[in-house]
Amino acid sequence: MSDRLESLTAALLDAATRAGAEAADAMAVDGTALSIDVREGKLEQAERSEGIEIGLRVLIGGRQACVSASDISPRTMAEMAERAVAMAREAPNDPNAGLAGPAQLAHGWDIAALELTDPSAEPNAADLEQDALRAEAAALAVPGVSKAQGASAAYSRRAIHIAASNGFSGGYARSSRQISAVAISGEGLGMERDWAAESRIWQADLPGAEEIGTLAGQRAAERSGSRKPPTGAFPVLYDARIANSLIGHLLAAVNGSSIARGSSWLRDALGTQVLPAGLTLREDPLRVRIGGSRPFDAEGLPTQARDIVASGLLTGWTLDLATARKLGMESTANASRGTSSPPSPGHSNIALTQGSASREDLIRDMGTGLVVTQLIGASINPTTGDYSRGASGFWVEGGQIAYPVNECTIAGNLRDMLMRITPANDGRAHLSHVIPSLLVEGLTLAGE
Repeated sequence: MSDRLESLTAALLDAATRAGAEAADAMAVDGTALSIDVREGKLEQAERSEGIEIGLRVLIGGRQACVSASDISPRTMAEMAERAVAMAREAPNDPNAGLAGPAQLAHGWDIAALELTDPSAEPNAADLEQDALRAEAAALAVPGVSKAQGASAAYSRRAIHIAASNGFSGGYARSSRQISAVAISGEGLGMERDWAAESRIWQADLPGAEEIGTLAGQRAAERSGSRKPPTGAFPVLYDARIANSLIGHLLAAVNGSSIARGSSWLRDALGTQVLPAGLTLREDPLRVRIGGSRPFDAEGLPTQARDIVASGLLTGWTLDLATARKLGMESTANASRGTSSPPSPGHSNIALTQGSASREDLIRDMGTGLVVTQLIGASINPTTGDYSRGASGFWVEGGQIAYPVNECTIAGNLRDMLMRITPANDGRAHLSHVIPSLLVEGLTLAGE
C-alpha cells in the first residue's frame, strides 16, 4: 500500500506542474476503521469504513490553495490540479507561505523503530463484539450500577504518504485498538454517569475488556448520591483523567498561530516563568508505540524532542514553516495537516515532570477541597487566560474523600493557576500526553 500512496502523490505533483503550479505538495491517506457498539447485551451498531483520500496544495508565489478528493482516477487528479491552480491565482498573497528548503528536509528515518503498527492480524467484527459485550457485562456486575449506557470496541489502521516538489517523499502507517464502556448508577433524577476507555497501538498492550468495564462501573457507582459542594476559594485536584485539559490550555497559548495573531495570553511570556521551578514540559515525537509519534512533520521536516518549558521557563513557540517565517524564527517541525487544508502548528507527544507524591498524598495534604474527575463545557478567554469550567468529582474534608459532587463551577486565571500546580506521580506512560494529577491552590468554586 505504501508504494501505491507514493505513486498517487507523485501523480498529483505531476498534475500540479502541468497545470501551472510553481510549487506543490501532495498527501495520500488510506484508512480502514471498524467499530462495534453494544447495548443491553445486544449489538446496537456496526460500522466499517475503507477508502483513500488525496489532497493537493499548490503555490504560485505567496498564493496557495488546497483541494481534496476520494476519487483517485487520473482525470480527477488533473481536474484537482487545474482547480487548485485557478483558486491559488485568486487567493490573497501570503509572503510566509512556501515549502521547506532542501537542507531542512528529513532523511534516513527508521519507521520500524517507532513500532506504530501492530503486526498481528486485523480483528474481525465478532471479536470486537465480544470485547464490547464483556466490557458491558463487567460494568453491570458492579454493585450500585443500575444500567449500562453501552460499550464499544474498535480498530483502525491509517497509512499516509506526503510528497512535495522540493524533493521530499515519505510515509508511515499507524494502527489503533480501543475498548470503552459507559455505566450509570442510581435512578431517575439521581442517575450519575461515568466511563472508562483504553486505547493502544498494539492489541497485546490493551487491558482486558472486563477490567475496562469494571472500572467504568466502579466510577459510576462512586458518583451515586452526588450533590453540590460549598462556594468559596479551595484547592482543586485535577484527576489524571482530565489534567491534560489544563496543560492543553498552555499548549494552545504557545501555538505559533496564536502568537502570530497576537491573541495568546502568553504572547509576551517567552523566556519567563510559566510553571513552578523544576517542572519541565517536554515534547518527544519519537516515543515507541505511542499514538502521537512520527519521524517527520507534515512539511517533511525531521521531528525531535524539545523542552517547551524547561524548569518552569517558557523556551519557545510551537511553529510550522509559515508561522516561523512570520515571527522571524525557525520551524520546530510541528506542522500538521489534513488532505483539505494547509499545514498549521500542532503538538505531538507531551510529558510533564512527575511529582514525588501520590494522588492520595495530595488529597490528604489538601485538607478541604475538590477532586475533579469530569469537566463540562468551557469558558476560556484565549487573550487574557480567564478560566471558568463546569465540573464534577468528589469533595474532600480532613484530607479524605467525603462525598461525590456535581453541578459546580471552578474559575481562575490560567497564568496564576499554572504557577500554583503540584503534580502527582500518576502520569500514564502509554498515553501520548503523560500528565499526572495536578493540585491547584486557591481556585474559586461556585456550588451551593
